[in-house]
Amino acid sequence: MTDHALLLVNLGSPASTSVADVRSYLNQFLMDPYVIDLPWPVRRLLVSLILIKRPEQSAHAYASIWWDEGSPLVVLSRRLQQQMTTQWTQGPVELAMRYGEPSIESVLTRLAGQGISKITLAPLYPQFADSTVTTVIEEARRVVRDKQLALQFSILQPFYDQPEYLDALVVSARPHLQQDYDHLLFSFHGLPERHLNKLNPGHSLEGSGDCCANASPEVRTTCYRGQCFSVARDFAARMGLADDKWSVAFQSRLGRAKWIEPYTEARLEALAQQGVKKLLVMCPAFVADCIETLEEIGDRGLEQFREAGGEELVLVPCLNDDPQWAAALNTLCERAPVSL
Repeated sequence: MTDHALLLVNLGSPASTSVADVRSYLNQFLMDPYVIDLPWPVRRLLVSLILIKRPEQSAHAYASIWWDEGSPLVVLSRRLQQQMTTQWTQGPVELAMRYGEPSIESVLTRLAGQGISKITLAPLYPQFADSTVTTVIEEARRVVRDKQLALQFSILQPFYDQPEYLDALVVSARPHLQQDYDHLLFSFHGLPERHLNKLNPGHSLEGSGDCCANASPEVRTTCYRGQCFSVARDFAARMGLADDKWSVAFQSRLGRAKWIEPYTEARLEALAQQGVKKLLVMCPAFVADCIETLEEIGDRGLEQFREAGGEELVLVPCLNDDPQWAAALNTLCERAPVSL
């Protein structure tokens, strides 16, 4: 074993489905300035208001999809970690969560104490966003600075357009697309429009097509919406899907701010009203199934689709611990550039 560890990082999960644990998790998550990018006093007030009712509602949602082994996101991430131990030959493979446990701080501190000097940091997010990729990197920087750790980092960059990732996505999803269905909806996690406008002032987010089709490479590097459309378009091309056989939408809105469109809720209703009876839904912003896929789409999305006139909604599983995904991830991590 060498001194070069691989650290996989995912979003995180409450420790349990108790209201207290969910409140603690939501407080840590929502108080991240990369998630709610408002001045601290305003953010604190807003989050305090959210925490009056939201923890009980979210606890119920988590309980509806919780596994005997624990949070699906954590369990599946652990399984991927185990898969990666057979792929990554340079040292140990560890797992951390940006929010909740195991924390980035605890894992980095332990690895440094074990004599590890090099770490490939792998945020498990295909597309770039400050609220996912940047906050993981900045938290690692904070820990290294505050704990004075002698660590050198390579950082996995967003891999939405990498052939290894796209091929693994196709292999994982193909069995589900071989059944009869009317339409495939790509439902990505949403973001407030101001997050994108802050990175790329003046970049148009209007319309239902690819907003980055004619954008500069610099804009494409940080435009989450454009990267989502890129994944959907490349997947459809690999699968030979007709243009009218698939569409893109964005889920998980929070608050009253304008979020990127089209919205998943509106798209589910529209597709049902257009006569779609059997709908497949993929969620390629996530590499592991979680509350946003299992409960928001698999349960509430199904109910909404049926109420609007649809009949069957099939949630296509995320990559999870698929062996080809583990092999692809290993390849991507091996060529991650040195940074930090």
